[in-house]
Amino acid sequence: MKKRILLVDGMALLFRGYFATAFRQQFMFNEQGIPTNGVYQFIRYFLDGIHTFEPTHVIACWDMGSKTFRTEIYDNYKANRDAPPEELIPQFDLVKEAVSSFNIPNLGIQNYEADDIIGTLAKKYNGEAEIIIQTGDLDMLQLVDHQIDVAIMRKGLGNYEVFNQLNFLEKKGILPHQIVEFKGLTGDSADNYPGIKGIGEKTALKLLKEYESMDNILLNIEAHTKGIQTKLTDDISNYKLSKQLAEIKCDLDINLDINSAAWEFDSNDLNDNLSSLGIRPMNLNFLENK
Repeated sequence: MKKRILLVDGMALLFRGYFATAFRQQFMFNEQGIPTNGVYQFIRYFLDGIHTFEPTHVIACWDMGSKTFRTEIYDNYKANRDAPPEELIPQFDLVKEAVSSFNIPNLGIQNYEADDIIGTLAKKYNGEAEIIIQTGDLDMLQLVDHQIDVAIMRKGLGNYEVFNQLNFLEKKGILPHQIVEFKGLTGDSADNYPGIKGIGEKTALKLLKEYESMDNILLNIEAHTKGIQTKLTDDISNYKLSKQLAEIKCDLDINLDINSAAWEFDSNDLNDNLSSLGIRPMNLNFLENK
């Protein structure tokens, strides 16, 4: 049986889970006084991913703080983001303890983002396993490849838009490897990097559809309008910066025994472990009956 590895974007699920419940003030607290709403909802999303994609192996990947090699390159990278809510901060450690209850790895590397860990693992195991990335982060779309699918979480439990090599062009209008160049051209307001001033998504898509790459766009500079020529030549440094920030690193040094990520669980033991963390038991029969 071929392996199917689910790579979980931990912070994406935790933040989504927190905000899905916090607006109703459903924080819930364990005996240590730590809110558990984000963790509980994380587990619901996590288990839904297991139920939907039926992996043989699962790895949870984590950001390790706001400072990374990208902030060293560009001080303002993600500088527009608010600090995490006070009730969420203690759940960062608690959620990793909860994941450990499933006997699967928690992976995080200082100075890198979860995206880089996921990218490295996806490329490392591509060929020996099917890879599914569970996330809400569209930046991950650049990783789509043969047997690497990206499942973008949409509103509501169990609602995914799955991008794969067969449907990507139809869905996005460009190919996965062009996403980084697209980001270089347009920038990213969510991550707070600039792109080329005056080049929006429609123009970037048109250019990449016609010329395929930034190199070809520049080789054919005289074919563009004077306005676009000026933007491309005057702001090329921001393109290079933005592309560097957008590109997920896929060559980190990660030593992992894939057997440690095998998905096996006993619902009673699991709920005992979660209860010890102050997280209320969950109905896991739907997983055992798959």
